Amino acid sequence: MRMRPRSIRARDTLIAAVIAALVLGVAAMGVDFALRTRIETDLLQGTQVEGRRVSGGVRDGTLDGQIADETRGRILIQVVEPGGRVTNATPAATDRPPVSRLWPSSNVRVRDYIECHGVWPNRECYVVEAIRVSTAPDSVVVYASEPLPSYLVTGLLEVALATAVLLLAGLAAWITWRIVGRTLGPVEAIRAQLAEISATDLSRRVPEPSGQDEIAQLARTANATLDRLENAVGRQRQFASDASHELRTPITALRANLEDASMHPDDNDLRAVVESALRDTDRLESIVTDLLLLARIGTGGTAAQEPIDLAELADAEIHRRAFGRRVSMALAGRVTVRGVRMQLVRLLGNLLDNAERYAESSITVEVTREDGQALLTVTDDGVGIAPADRERVFERFTRLDTARSRDAGGTGLGLAIAREIAQAHGGTLRIEDHASSGARFVLRLPLVTTLRRLPSARPR
Repeated sequence: MRMRPRSIRARDTLIAAVIAALVLGVAAMGVDFALRTRIETDLLQGTQVEGRRVSGGVRDGTLDGQIADETRGRILIQVVEPGGRVTNATPAATDRPPVSRLWPSSNVRVRDYIECHGVWPNRECYVVEAIRVSTAPDSVVVYASEPLPSYLVTGLLEVALATAVLLLAGLAAWITWRIVGRTLGPVEAIRAQLAEISATDLSRRVPEPSGQDEIAQLARTANATLDRLENAVGRQRQFASDASHELRTPITALRANLEDASMHPDDNDLRAVVESALRDTDRLESIVTDLLLLARIGTGGTAAQEPIDLAELADAEIHRRAFGRRVSMALAGRVTVRGVRMQLVRLLGNLLDNAERYAESSITVEVTREDGQALLTVTDDGVGIAPADRERVFERFTRLDTARSRDAGGTGLGLAIAREIAQAHGGTLRIEDHASSGARFVLRLPLVTTLRRLPSARPR
């Protein structure tokens, strides 16, 4: 059976109440002990003074007549002889039996103690000092006694302290309940909002409290997680949409060609059909590969980032490829970014493919630093891209005019992949104006550490 409260608020309140009760209980016991000790000590001092005053008078014979009452009945004094007969007393104790039956011995002539009579609630207790006047067998005993306050005898003090402990523990529990409730209020709002967010509506966000405390950080982390989740789901949906739209046409053409060859084998060149099918298969594979890459980029995968010299990467990639156009390089060394090497290689490769496809005669690649950022530009001398189309070319499967159509090769996803990689690395990829004709693609990435300086740029 589960006994612990499920709510954090209830658990914290219960813990606070128990701790408060324990601490206050110990404090109350200390107060009770200190108060009793102080009162009993004060009463005992009074009885000692009066008892010794009277015993001294009895011993030296200066006590004449009835014992004078200097405390107005507060302290009872009796002189008792062996056998229990009261021979002298203060007026308030004259007609009373001996206040105590304890008889001090000749060895211990003075005794201080507390003596009680009766039962609760009519119980009475006294602080008593008993003084044996002499060591003679027939010596009288002087008793001086003062009653304890009723609240010490009846337990009223303990009841009052226990009540105070319970009230203070209850107050501590109430304060804890209110404070924890106010503290956890934003958490409940976050929980309720998260419960309402579903896979079909990931645009909503949890409320973010102000400040830098743990709850505010939790809200910001939850919203960042929702951002990544919305991004991942968006990519998944985009992948499904692109796949269903772009794969249908080549698959249909491939199926039509194969069905035609199957139904009319004598009217078709089998070799040409197979080559056409292979081309369509290659195109399908390229489209699927690029779509999968787009779906993975920026979704928080496990690809390790490392410091990369952008100039070294560009130099290696350009010398690895065979170009049909003249390539000029202007690479400033020690331009270091942090990223996934294979993705940055793919980004540069896509820009180079695009430039080579549309360049008339030359391609220029530059790497430099500008305003604390790494700058990589790829420029071709082709027909260029109209300002109105400079954002459209980064959309998936975008068709412009015939001069820059993806029908000339590629999947139509190269520039979209390049921009996604740039954004996943905290950078930008844009088309910017330049003095001559052609298109100039500019990649900007955060600049971090530096590497060794490369040799001076050289044309290829």
